[in-house]
Amino acid sequence: MNLIGQCQSLLFVSGEEGLSLVELASLVDQPQEKVRYALLVLEEELSHNPHSAIRLGKVKDRYQLVTKSAFSETIKTYARSPFALKLSQQALETLAIIAYQQPITRLAIDEIRGVGSSAMIQRLMMHDLICEAGRQNSPGRPILYQVTDYFYQYFGLKNLSDLPDLETIKAQEEGQNQSDDLFQTELF
Repeated sequence: MNLIGQCQSLLFVSGEEGLSLVELASLVDQPQEKVRYALLVLEEELSHNPHSAIRLGKVKDRYQLVTKSAFSETIKTYARSPFALKLSQQALETLAIIAYQQPITRLAIDEIRGVGSSAMIQRLMMHDLICEAGRQNSPGRPILYQVTDYFYQYFGLKNLSDLPDLETIKAQEEGQNQSDDLFQTELF
């Protein structure tokens, strides 16, 4: 089997985490020196191919397939589009807090979540799901956040009253936790 192709396919499926030389060598069952040479050839092939938007990148000791800088504007367009919007659990949690508590400061969001939320807020703003709603009239005048019109469109809501009632959600979660406890008890 083609070692260069094997390395490229593994790097493709590894995504943004990438793979180390040791990991690649283990996965393809080849000596590290042979894999290192295959990576050099792959790097040359990708960098000199004018039709390829991909290059071989290395961050610390991990190899990744990344896009060439010439395509950065195209990638930015995609990142800002609704097609790229896949929200992580952390982003959904942050968004829910903002939707139910708006207008709300980043510090208040952090207190509710128990962790920093700056990155999640930036990501939600980049996707136009939240926006600044002014500043709180308190020391430091922190920014207040609220959901946008696009938030309503994205989730198919007419207004905030279309959101599920928090008490209903809590009751469902408690019921789920009780059934999980029963299930675990029956297993053990």
